[in-house]
Amino acid sequence: MRRLPLLVLLLGCIARAAEPPVASETPLPMLPYTPGLDPRFMDRTVDPCVDFYAFSCAGWQKLNPIPPDQSTWSVYGKLSEEIERHLWALLRTAADPSAARSPVQVQLGSYFGACMDEPRIEALGATPLKPALADLAEVKDRKGLARWLATQHMESSTSELLFGFSSEQDASDATQYLAGVYAGGLGLPDRDDYLDQDTKSKELREKYRAHVATLLGLLGDDAATAAGTAALVMDIETTLARASLTRVERRDPYAIFHRKTVAELGKLAPAFDWKTYLAGMGVPDTRVLNVSQPKFLQAVNAQLAKRPLADWKRYLRWHLANTQARYLSRAFADEDFAFRGKVLFGTEEQAPRWKRCVRWVDRDLGEALGQVFVQKNFSPELKQKTLEMVQHIEKEMESDLRTLAWMSQPTRARALEKLAAMANNIGYPDKWRDYASIKIAPDDFRGNVARSMRFETARQLGRIGKPADRGEWEMTPQSVNAYYNPSMNGMNFPAGILQPPLFDPKIDAAPGYGNTGGTIGHELTHGFDDEGRQYDAKGNLKDWWTKEDAAEFSRRTACISDQFSGYIAVDDVHVNGKLTIGEDVADLGGLILAYRAWKASTASVRLMPIDGLTPDQRFFVGNAQWACTNMRPEAMRLLARTDPHSPPRYRVNGLVVNMPEFGAAFSCKPGQPMTKPPEKVCNVW
Repeated sequence: MRRLPLLVLLLGCIARAAEPPVASETPLPMLPYTPGLDPRFMDRTVDPCVDFYAFSCAGWQKLNPIPPDQSTWSVYGKLSEEIERHLWALLRTAADPSAARSPVQVQLGSYFGACMDEPRIEALGATPLKPALADLAEVKDRKGLARWLATQHMESSTSELLFGFSSEQDASDATQYLAGVYAGGLGLPDRDDYLDQDTKSKELREKYRAHVATLLGLLGDDAATAAGTAALVMDIETTLARASLTRVERRDPYAIFHRKTVAELGKLAPAFDWKTYLAGMGVPDTRVLNVSQPKFLQAVNAQLAKRPLADWKRYLRWHLANTQARYLSRAFADEDFAFRGKVLFGTEEQAPRWKRCVRWVDRDLGEALGQVFVQKNFSPELKQKTLEMVQHIEKEMESDLRTLAWMSQPTRARALEKLAAMANNIGYPDKWRDYASIKIAPDDFRGNVARSMRFETARQLGRIGKPADRGEWEMTPQSVNAYYNPSMNGMNFPAGILQPPLFDPKIDAAPGYGNTGGTIGHELTHGFDDEGRQYDAKGNLKDWWTKEDAAEFSRRTACISDQFSGYIAVDDVHVNGKLTIGEDVADLGGLILAYRAWKASTASVRLMPIDGLTPDQRFFVGNAQWACTNMRPEAMRLLARTDPHSPPRYRVNGLVVNMPEFGAAFSCKPGQPMTKPPEKVCNVW
């Protein structure tokens, strides 16, 4: 993905044909306009050949301190908040029962209104959890445990409850969906958080123990009982962490694809009642699935066989509370934020209630909300402009593939085949998801969340054994992000990312190609990065490279990985170039393609300097200003360990050192920090 880390993906079969977007009865406030290149955000006292990121972004950083409810504040984050405010106005109207509302608006408004009903939520306290907790207390055997776990998995999108279960495209036959079992069961962000022995990691584990005990105390446990459960939770999770793949290991798609029958799964983990679980998930006839991490399930099996049922009930009781705390009364929500927000990310204040509610509506009813957003903010003309830019950049990629000196003809032919088959999805899906079957009550927020989750889980599981729907989207139209899906062999650019300042059709083309063009090139390149290159034109996990070409590709990408591993993310923590390699390669390849496409598309146009910047300089500054960011130290540390993207500064400076065109644009001298000797320049595409 181009910009943002760690998204919750809402995969979806679309239930009904596209209809005209739902119009709002009350005019929505327009999104504020920020130009695609703003000289105010630059600092021209900085030599661009010494620190191009500071030259382009230091002004923005001074003008945009981090708000107290944010851990990171960036151009992307600011646009996301502007969109949230835009949608907030819509939802306030939709929640007004006196207004004339369509059925879709009634659903949206009922969800939002119930979420904003803080007095009722406060009065309920932990009451919404009591049925599930009572059912857990009544579990008497392994069969009952599997049945309870299935019920909770149906109403939650998380894999924290021991493991995850969903559907996915079959990596060996991308035309079909199959079931998948995934590693989970951890409350800390990463498996290494349990295993690393540095001071910060040890401190984090102690704070996590305290958080577990505090939250259990809110459920009524005395201090000794809560502390004992916290120790048990840490013990179980540490064992599971040891059996989990690292983030770098998970970058290998072959390492996370193990097609097995249910009978083979039963032999792998016989201590768990899979038959009861699959029946509880509504898929009793499942025969084949992907066991993403067999070693993890073997560890789960060993722990199930070793530990008494009472231990598992205590462990699952904690995780139920942990996954649901944010939806409960203030004491629970505040404790959830105290750890997830303050400890992990350094955020000073919890986001106001309206923001959290807008985000939950976006997650659970996102395409209904997206219809209104698209109607107001994404014209057919804008969609066409974006498509034209995509086509220009794809043309450059085709030219590149046809002329790469290091790629042999057999590999070249397959690469061109894959490029020609790639789908371009822009703005929003052709069909809108139908949420009409979800019961949304104006006075039952936690119930609305559970029923929405159950709808989404059932919809995903209903795909098992059916043909893949290549029209479905993994993001809502209002998302400020983009992605490439290797199994679909398609790029998706939501309407949210195609707004100023990221894409600004009002100004000259150079900044737009630098910014949005870089995004398009980035996603396009993902189809040929260290992960994406292992999928063929149809989305199947299949090796189509010659041995020699694969070795040369690895040599070239190692140059980039080694370069980024030399950067310091924060304090003594280096960028993990082996984790960020895919995004770093895509950033560089995308920028190169965008530059060439911009040059080709403006070849017959006389370009003039603007705001004291030449056209080439405007291209590079336009690219850099997407990355303008302020970040808290805690967030820097966490993301350096878990995010497959490099820190924003290096996503700018780490690219331009590999582009001689940048040095020429700013008249950089050999030996300056933003230049490299020609023989050390990293280049893949």
